[in-house]
Amino acid sequence: MSGFKDVGFTERLETAARARKALLEKFRAAPGPGDPQAVERLAAREAVAAARGIRAAERKAKRDAEREAAGLAEQAALAETAEREAAEKAAKLEREAAEGAERKSARDARYAARKARR
Repeated sequence: MSGFKDVGFTERLETAARARKALLEKFRAAPGPGDPQAVERLAAREAVAAARGIRAAERKAKRDAEREAAGLAEQAALAETAEREAAEKAAKLEREAAEGAERKSARDARYAARKARR
């Protein structure tokens, strides 16, 4: 090579040919699909993928169970709240009925007292 900017066309062609030849040799040196090491690597990769799939399924099942438990807890809390509100409403109605009965008996007593004065 003469210089940075003085690379001729033939030198570029030779460089490209050498690169292609090196790439081809690298490809030929690589083990084929029937190579025991390649088969072993493929089996290891498949085992890792299967284990990853199992872990993902376990995480999903755990997440679904937690969501279901949270949903059941929320339903129980809502039911408890509704039950408490119903009990409070029933107690309030009972108090109002008792107060109404007291007012009526007081009114009847006043009416009876007025009648007795006459």
